[in-house]
Amino acid sequence: MAAYLQWRRFVFFDKEVVKEPLGSDGPAPGPAPAAGPAASKLLCLPPGITVCDSGRGSLVFGVPVERRLLDCAAHMEGQVWFLSRSLQLTGFQAYKLRVTHLYQLKQHNILASVGEDEQGINPLVKIWNLEKRDGGNPLCTRIFPAIPGTEPTVVSCLTVHENLNFMAIGFTDGSVTLNKGDITRDRHSKTQILHKGNYPVTGLAFRQAGKNTHLFVVTTENVQSYIVSGKDCPRVELDTHGCGLRCSALSDPSQDLQFIVAGDECVYLYQPDERGPCFAFEGHKLIAHWFRGYLVIVSRDRKVSPKSEFTNRDSQSSDKQILNIYDLCNKFIAYSAVFEDIVDVLAEWGSLYVLTRDGRVHALQEKDTQTKLEMLFKKNLFEMAINLAKSQHLDSDGLAQIFMQYGDHLYSKGNHDGAVQQYIRTIGKLEPSYVIRKFLDAQRIHNLTAYLQTLHRQSLANADHTTLLLNCYTKLKDSLRLEEFIKTKSESEVHFDVETAIRVLRQAGYYSHALYLAEHHAHHEWYLKIQLEDIKNYQEALRYIGKLPFEQAESNMKRYGKILMHHIPEQMTQLLKGLCTNYRPSFEGQGDRESPGRRANSEEFIPIFANNPRELKAFLEHMSAVQPDSPQGIYDTLLELRLQNWAHEKDPQVKEKLHAEAISLLKSGRFCDVFDKALVLCQMHDFQDGVLHLYEQGKLYQQMMHYYMQHEQYRQVIEVCERHGEQEPSLWEQALSYFARKEEDCKEYVAAVLKHIENKNLMPPLLVVQTLAHNSTATLSVIRDYLVQKLQKQSQQIAQDELRVRRYREETTRIRQEIQELKASPKIFQKTKCSICNSALELPSVHFLCGHSFHQHCFESYSESDADCPTCLPENRKVMDMIRAQEQKRDLHDQFQHQLKCSNDSFSVIADYFGRGVFNKLTLLTDPPTARLAGSLESGLQRDLLVHSRRGT
Repeated sequence: MAAYLQWRRFVFFDKEVVKEPLGSDGPAPGPAPAAGPAASKLLCLPPGITVCDSGRGSLVFGVPVERRLLDCAAHMEGQVWFLSRSLQLTGFQAYKLRVTHLYQLKQHNILASVGEDEQGINPLVKIWNLEKRDGGNPLCTRIFPAIPGTEPTVVSCLTVHENLNFMAIGFTDGSVTLNKGDITRDRHSKTQILHKGNYPVTGLAFRQAGKNTHLFVVTTENVQSYIVSGKDCPRVELDTHGCGLRCSALSDPSQDLQFIVAGDECVYLYQPDERGPCFAFEGHKLIAHWFRGYLVIVSRDRKVSPKSEFTNRDSQSSDKQILNIYDLCNKFIAYSAVFEDIVDVLAEWGSLYVLTRDGRVHALQEKDTQTKLEMLFKKNLFEMAINLAKSQHLDSDGLAQIFMQYGDHLYSKGNHDGAVQQYIRTIGKLEPSYVIRKFLDAQRIHNLTAYLQTLHRQSLANADHTTLLLNCYTKLKDSLRLEEFIKTKSESEVHFDVETAIRVLRQAGYYSHALYLAEHHAHHEWYLKIQLEDIKNYQEALRYIGKLPFEQAESNMKRYGKILMHHIPEQMTQLLKGLCTNYRPSFEGQGDRESPGRRANSEEFIPIFANNPRELKAFLEHMSAVQPDSPQGIYDTLLELRLQNWAHEKDPQVKEKLHAEAISLLKSGRFCDVFDKALVLCQMHDFQDGVLHLYEQGKLYQQMMHYYMQHEQYRQVIEVCERHGEQEPSLWEQALSYFARKEEDCKEYVAAVLKHIENKNLMPPLLVVQTLAHNSTATLSVIRDYLVQKLQKQSQQIAQDELRVRRYREETTRIRQEIQELKASPKIFQKTKCSICNSALELPSVHFLCGHSFHQHCFESYSESDADCPTCLPENRKVMDMIRAQEQKRDLHDQFQHQLKCSNDSFSVIADYFGRGVFNKLTLLTDPPTARLAGSLESGLQRDLLVHSRRGT
């Protein structure tokens, strides 16, 4: 009772009396029931309405009508009337006497009715299909007596399941009948007595829960439920309180389809298996109805026993009745008004319609949500507005607007804690800067912190918000909340920009917190920056690098290697050795030592050792020993270090050892392909043995010989020529020129050089004589043997060439004769066998000038072209290829000069090029035409001779 009195009352419905359209004598087509300015006359329903219902776009009434229009005796007939949305009233005679109950289904255009066709207690149930007509009236698909037995009793209530498979009828004697099956047909429906009791049944309602169908039964004294979808129909006693007629209803899903029983003291809500909440709404209840989330109750203050409803209904005085519309979810009264003698309350077309005994229809139209919210805002009832908006399923933008207004209201009242809680509920919709500006005052930093924390938890904060929140923590010196904020269990729980947080904490001097974030979220650069630049903990920084994956370890060693090498060179060198050979992250010593590691390019880390030559030497020697395939830069740098130490060493024994180390490195095979840098290093440090080794390794034989010439080491000059003269013959020529310029007695070396020149035929004799003529100590005896042997060999060569010339001339003469015969004499083909199949020749046959003959079918099968003999084609093709090769090489002047210079027999090279036609006379345009014609004819004859391309048949 106390709770009910505290419920606020509002006017969330607009009341209007339904009027007829202007100019009509009665209900006629026109606007909707809530008529506009054109309406002038009040709508008046037929008098004596006994029962009402609504659904499928109509209001349904049961009205007794006097048949005065037919000039018959006045008597009452059971009429059913329909009021459409256009205010058109239509009806038909459903019973001969009266209609007592109507039930209009909401999902089907089916009307169930109970009435009487004859005097006495014999109610009939009729099922009407309103979509089908029978003589102008709706089609009655089924008629059956309502009373299952022989004892007469009065029907008190009726309900039908929307699936048309269940219909329940309640009686005043306390019994309930249940019809199972298709209620529109007799053959598919079965009737059973479901309930027997001692108290009149006042209400019935079906409730569908999954596959189970429940039936609520309420009497004047109790409430029970049945599971009618099963065979046994088990019963559950819910309560020992009942209600009067029309004082029960079934709620919608917003109240979980609960059964509502409106007693005089309280309103009870029931589930199929238990009682739910109750509400202390006093007053004698006349009607209970559920409408779009609202409970509509019609009551009067004067208490009348509900049992009188069955005994003397007409004797009730026409007291003023109160209609209340309750919002049970939000606990307020949405509307309250006083009416006189309400017949019923119906819901249709989105509105409530109140029918009064005087035939008037009052429309109650619910205000729109925004209007209702504005009414609540004016009264500063923001909590109620929020609850209302949620129940009305207002979108998130609309709710955020309410939260903002509520927050602004609390802020203006000085309730900053409450205001920030409302602003928090706007996160995601309201711009955070709107809230942040209100709480930037130092006295409200706690509220700002709460807002920013929630903003981060919803992952809607940017870097500026993170910076601001961390600054709030640091100003408040709230280390506990700071740790709670940054120390999350998993990466998915991080609701802030980690890098921004690290930067802010570092600036504020919270190095341990910044290190935790950097390590926990793998921001390696920030971790190392703080360790090296702020804390100066070089050992810990190096240990951390050793735990990183290979790529991060490599990049951070390059970035911070110099500073670490400066402070902890030995540990740094040790880690570099591991990184460049077989790196595996340490993971606090729990790494898998059996798995293969990765290695970095050791050459890239050499600059780190700029001021640490001792560590550099140890690193390079380790790399060359453990990893022989190290980059060339490792060996070049190691050679440079050894040469520097050798050059600056004063102790002879140590210097000799360093010399051996340098030579050993040069001979290790790492300078075979790329030795330019090593050669420069050896020359810079005047390391002569290394220079000579690299000359010989790089095949720089002339540089070797020049080196020995500069140092006048004659024996070494000859040795160089002997070792490498085959690869570079010009060494002997240079040696001869060198000794020829010497005024010293070098006959022994000159004779050795001439011997090799004569054996290899490296220089023309005339050039040898001219070269030695510049030496005053060289006499004729030095070159006498050389000249004699040279002349003998030339004489032998001349004799061989003359013999070859005679042979070529004879061959040329024979070929010319053969050409002449082909040109002047006929060719007789005497072959009797095919050159391919060796069978006797038969016509048609193919003959070639070369003397080969073929069957035509054999020739066509084996020939590649019609102009070439298949037998001679391979040889002719070789000759033609030689001719084409000669033609292509006519202009190869450079090749000719090179071969002429390098060949031991220059005459053979010239003769070969003569044979290719290199030195043929060019045919100029100024030559006589006959000369050109003769040349072309001779060329054609030569080709005919080679390929025998003409064929006959």
